[in-house]
Amino acid sequence: MELKDTVVVVTGAGSGIGRALAQGFARKGARAVVCSDLNAEKATETANLIGSIASSAALDVGDESAIEALVTDTEKNIGGIDIFVSNAGYGKGGGLNLDTAQWQQMMNVHMWSHLAAARAVVPGMVSRGGGYLLNTASAAGLLTQIDSGPYAVSKHAAVAFAEWLSINYADQGIGVSVLCPQAVRTNILGPQAKSKSNSNTRQASGDGILEPEFVADACFSAIQQERFLVLPHPEVSTYFQRKANDYDRWLNGMRRLRNKLAGA
Repeated sequence: MELKDTVVVVTGAGSGIGRALAQGFARKGARAVVCSDLNAEKATETANLIGSIASSAALDVGDESAIEALVTDTEKNIGGIDIFVSNAGYGKGGGLNLDTAQWQQMMNVHMWSHLAAARAVVPGMVSRGGGYLLNTASAAGLLTQIDSGPYAVSKHAAVAFAEWLSINYADQGIGVSVLCPQAVRTNILGPQAKSKSNSNTRQASGDGILEPEFVADACFSAIQQERFLVLPHPEVSTYFQRKANDYDRWLNGMRRLRNKLAGA
């Protein structure tokens, strides 16, 4: 898909990957970029960095009606959405100790938000002859996240939903890519993101911490090539193949990694 002259909506655009994507789409020649974020000030900051083709909106992606309203407003005042980037996310450690509401909140942000976006934009895209969805998941959606049960589960669900969309809507002109990076220098990494060192032993950082702009460029290439998986860390492809080839061996390896990280 060509990126020039497109109308693009980016969620989680206030910082990190979302900001890099929003700015990158503008550089690639988008006609309009809508920068949305839970933090309205950060969304406005991103839009101001881009310039006149950008606008901003406060958006809680856990609220389906808010996503519907953003899509309706964009299509009424700017034009049909060509590319919707469902990117917002957050990190939270824990597992069985977390209550159901905390698991559900992560599902709301990492999975149900993708569903809400697709419901809102796909019918219009189909009627106009096509469009594109870029959904941010994580390498955890292909592998796992040792220190966070709800993160691993919600990101797996995000990958599965993107697969389903691609299978069922490709013939109607809808392209789908799913972004599955390991560590990226964003707010999710917390204080570690401020350091250029890759020597920390956290699971996601073992293969290096990438800059958001590098990850955004990988996304643009995937969209232009209409390629499903976006793997800025190439190691993830190898790990995913090992998992598929011998699941029990992979599980044992992950247990060893968990023990190594716990003792670091």
